[in-house]
Amino acid sequence: QVQLVESGGGLVQSGGSLRLSCAASGSIFMINVMNWYRQALGKQRELVAGITRGGSTNYADSVKGRFTISRDNAKNTMYLKMNSLTPDDSAVYYCNARFLLGTDAWGQGTLVTVSS
Repeated sequence: QVQLVESGGGLVQSGGSLRLSCAASGSIFMINVMNWYRQALGKQRELVAGITRGGSTNYADSVKGRFTISRDNAKNTMYLKMNSLTPDDSAVYYCNARFLLGTDAWGQGTLVTVSS
């Protein structure tokens, strides 16, 4: 099993920055890809960014050029640096780990609120 714990959410003004962290523990060798998802109030959960074991990344069009996903394998931690935040980025952000067998683990989520 893998446990994921997010941190770093909070309230920020439009144009500001935040860095989210996701600490993984447990059977982390089973993880193939790690992702950040977000879910705004009344909307479906959407993929924000992902990073593979090899370090390849992908981003949703809405965050390209503003968000950067990274991982520190020594610390078993994934990050999401978010710049130029807008109110549309307000959501609960979830850390996701996708295993080699195709199953998933999720963190509890961290709330990001961007004020205008």
